Amino acid sequence: MKRRQEMMGLKDLFIVQLVLGLVFVASGLAINLIQLITCVLWPINRQLYRCINTRLSYSLWSKLVMLLEWWSGTECTLFLEQSSTLEKLGKEHAIIILNHKYEINFLCGWTMAERFWILGVRGGT
Repeated sequence: MKRRQEMMGLKDLFIVQLVLGLVFVASGLAINLIQLITCVLWPINRQLYRCINTRLSYSLWSKLVMLLEWWSGTECTLFLEQSSTLEKLGKEHAIIILNHKYEINFLCGWTMAERFWILGVRGGT
């Protein structure tokens, strides 16, 4: 409990917020630069170009999912009709419907999709 209170105090510090923002912007610029460099692959091998850019964009936007889970302490719960459906997630088509209406809905959906490998990038491999 004490560790959680220490983390909450850490999140309130302006310097921590500034560092997180700068890391996101700097990594975004670096990833966009790499994506620009990979444009030379487009006429040569489009499949490789798409694979590289998928991984690069995933690495950038997964930071938002981390912030949703760690920073805000949001817990996303998945309710299923049958327990057998859980084994099918990531292997068959699935639709996740959120039962609320907030500004961070896309992050909650993305969190669930990432957790169950619905987006196609399986565990960063």
